[in-house]
Amino acid sequence: MSHYDLVVLGAGSGNALLDDRFSHLNVALVSEGPFGGTCLNAGCIPSKMLSVTAEVADSVRESDRHDVAARLEGIAWPRVQERVFDRLDANSRDGEQGRRASGWVTVLRGRARFTGERELEVRTERGTERVTADRVVVAAGGRPVVPPVIADAGVPYETSDTVMRLDEVPARMVVLGGGYIAAELAHVFHSAGTAVTVVEQQDTLLGPQDESVARAFTEIVGAQWDLRLGREVTGVEQSTEAEADASGTLRVTLDDGARIDTDLLLVVAGRRPNSDVLDLDRAGISVDEDGLIEVDAQLRTSAPGVWALGDITDGGPHLKHVANRQAAVVAHNLLHPEKPRTMSYDVVPSAVFTRPQIAQVGRTEQEARDSGPDFVTGTRRYDGVAYGWALEDEQGFCKVLLDRASGRVIGAHILGTQAATLIQPLVVAMTAGMSARELAESPLWIHPALTEVVENALREALGQLEEGADGDG
Repeated sequence: MSHYDLVVLGAGSGNALLDDRFSHLNVALVSEGPFGGTCLNAGCIPSKMLSVTAEVADSVRESDRHDVAARLEGIAWPRVQERVFDRLDANSRDGEQGRRASGWVTVLRGRARFTGERELEVRTERGTERVTADRVVVAAGGRPVVPPVIADAGVPYETSDTVMRLDEVPARMVVLGGGYIAAELAHVFHSAGTAVTVVEQQDTLLGPQDESVARAFTEIVGAQWDLRLGREVTGVEQSTEAEADASGTLRVTLDDGARIDTDLLLVVAGRRPNSDVLDLDRAGISVDEDGLIEVDAQLRTSAPGVWALGDITDGGPHLKHVANRQAAVVAHNLLHPEKPRTMSYDVVPSAVFTRPQIAQVGRTEQEARDSGPDFVTGTRRYDGVAYGWALEDEQGFCKVLLDRASGRVIGAHILGTQAATLIQPLVVAMTAGMSARELAESPLWIHPALTEVVENALREALGQLEEGADGDG
């Protein structure tokens, strides 16, 4: 049995917390999957590299909007795969080799499970290793959910963990799910030439988004994708060889009786934490009803000497930038227990890298209506500012929500070009406690940059505040 000062489970964000400040410790890093975790190998980084490729292709297709005569000959998918994954796979290998060569990190490749308090069993290719530690960090991530109707059907399917590494682009694809991962992958494959059908239980795609954004996005992509909204999959079967020649390889049946023939089924119906394979109860680590590890503001679990971070925890939204911040907090708290830091999830932005792009921070309008406070909204469209004219963008908009009492931004939602960048001034203002008036009137906003759509949305909302104040008087 080997003893370590610190054991980290997971080579994604868990690996990110280890830097030279820990070099005086004897550390073990345990991972079953490749270094870099989901984000580097099957998540945010490859999907965004592919989405940029899709964006370029779409720009060529739509070049006539700018009086440019261009023709798209196609996306060279094998070369795209080589460009994206040769780079990312090398990054993953280099990350592992760097840890192995560090002199203070022992890399254990295999599946771990707890056998007691800060005691683990790791099954590796060389056999089973028993490990104990003074402190443990659990950052073992999650995996895609596959509904039983598909898992039990015995048919081939892809998930977000596998679909980006396909050797070729399918002619037809059914996407089960209408969340942000489903939307991003549908965008990539549609742009690559796939006929996409999306099956979603809700009446709009991207249901957690602000209602204005969800409705607008659903309408926009509904002109490009075959949307089956308010529907569920009730069965999937393999087509016979004769049928496959004419109608595809799979037949998907919906609850309204519709049958969809497809070449590929992509299941993007959510993710679940990997807590169920770790025997956390043996370590005294509590989980909630969804299997998420319960952590406090310092990212401590219910077990002494055990911290957790990332998608396996109940601490905040499951986003990579949240996990990175959690890793920084855990690293500090491990090194400086006398001066612990805490996590805050008050202002967490997120983005959806589709066409159009989407970004949001804070409350949606429906959340503000349901739980208060009293608020006003301001909305400005891209085609209402000069750079929006240059883009010929008739769909994009920025929407802000202001607390009527404090005049501060409590929510912001952007649909359109570079939304993920445009949201950042609003994120900074909310984090710093700036009022909407301070943000709109103190800095100079470049004219005619696209950021004017943010400025003008703020000014519209401020105008409503002033009207309300005059009415009260």
